[in-house]
Amino acid sequence: MADAITLPSPANSADDILREARRLREGITGDVHEHLVEAIYTDAARIADRAVTRPDRAARPTFDRTLDRIVTSRVWGFPVMLALFAVMFWLTVSGANVPSAMIADVLIGQSYPWLRDAAASLGFPWWLRGVLVDGMYLATAWVISVMLPPMAIFFPMFTLLEDFGYLPRVAFNLDHLFKKAGAHGKQSMSTMMGFGCNAAGVVATRIIDSPRERLIAILTNNFALCNGRWPTQILVATLFIGGLVPAHLAGFVSAAAVVGVALLGVALTFATSWLLSRTVLRGEVSTFSLELPPYRPPRFWRTLYTSIIDRTLIVLWRAVVFALPAGAVIWLSANVHVGGASVAEHVIHGLNPLGLALGLNGVILLAYIVAIPANEIIIPTVLMLTVLSAKLTGVGEGAGVMFELDSDEAVKGILTAGGWTVLTGVNLMLFSLLHNPCSTTIYTIYKETGSARWTAVATLLPVAAGFALTFLVATVWRWVG
Repeated sequence: MADAITLPSPANSADDILREARRLREGITGDVHEHLVEAIYTDAARIADRAVTRPDRAARPTFDRTLDRIVTSRVWGFPVMLALFAVMFWLTVSGANVPSAMIADVLIGQSYPWLRDAAASLGFPWWLRGVLVDGMYLATAWVISVMLPPMAIFFPMFTLLEDFGYLPRVAFNLDHLFKKAGAHGKQSMSTMMGFGCNAAGVVATRIIDSPRERLIAILTNNFALCNGRWPTQILVATLFIGGLVPAHLAGFVSAAAVVGVALLGVALTFATSWLLSRTVLRGEVSTFSLELPPYRPPRFWRTLYTSIIDRTLIVLWRAVVFALPAGAVIWLSANVHVGGASVAEHVIHGLNPLGLALGLNGVILLAYIVAIPANEIIIPTVLMLTVLSAKLTGVGEGAGVMFELDSDEAVKGILTAGGWTVLTGVNLMLFSLLHNPCSTTIYTIYKETGSARWTAVATLLPVAAGFALTFLVATVWRWVG
């Protein structure tokens, strides 16, 4: 307790006043100091009691510590992580089916015929109606219906895990593996984001401070199987892989094949990161201190707003911008004729030798060229080009008009008529993983790197890997068969 204050009399000297003030200050400071030290020691004892394990007793368990012992465990960390992301991907793929079908019914089933009739009633020439409605509008409608629902499901779930505090634990678990590959531990989070959308994954590399390691993360992000490629993987696996086994095992085998392709992409991410870090992007692996934040309840509505506005709609808008001209190119290639055949048929014929050498065909290669704006339109484009090149009748809406069928058997019938085999299906799954990024991702890479050279490398690197792997599989397949 501080001493009582005694005011000096006017007769006191200035020195007496200063001495009295100094004595008073030292007394008050001493009391405050004593209370501060006592508070610090009390907090230290409380923290030590909670965090330090002693010979006579263990640290007091907390929710964060108990959960971290599971999710960052050397035994349970990876199984929990794989199971959690498997559930996320399953919810994304299966949960998107219903809204995708609803959007497709509105944009394609109802609006598309109305627009065709409206264009005809307004006197549009057939070619203008074809370019605008059958080409540009239809391509955009496919992109929106297939791309929007998965992103609207995956991005909020991913952001909720981020808000909860789990994603830093993922980086902690994978840091050692990425460091062995010469990359940065935070690349794990951009890779995971790439499974939703590669363009978003490229943007997510901003969390990596090292320019060299960030560039490695950008160049390898396309090896993450984005949601636009899942429909192709699932359909082809169901038609060609599941058909190799009895019906009661078909679903499991098809799912295992798709998961295997996704895991191959992860393995190639590590392998390519290792190769880049020891060749053109050689350098020291940076170290970073990873602070595991406390777990906290996710802010659902803020997360939903951030995911939909800042991620889903921005990425979708970029895809739509690129899909519009792509639709026009697809329609024109199938309807502009030179020498009695369409441009598309000429290109397919020219690409066939290369395609067959890769275990694919010219239709697939052309589809991946004209569908660069979005992987979501690969299957409709493949079906349209197959009908066109194989001269099939009674299927589809006409040359240059993309379509899909409700029956898997009907789709398989068209593809088989176009010369597809099991090898074609297997190598299409591999090529769907290993091909150039979509236009949205290419544009995002250029915006993030500011370099045309590194954008070209990021574009051509997976294509080269895809050509090499499919050629190897085709060669071995034919040799064994």
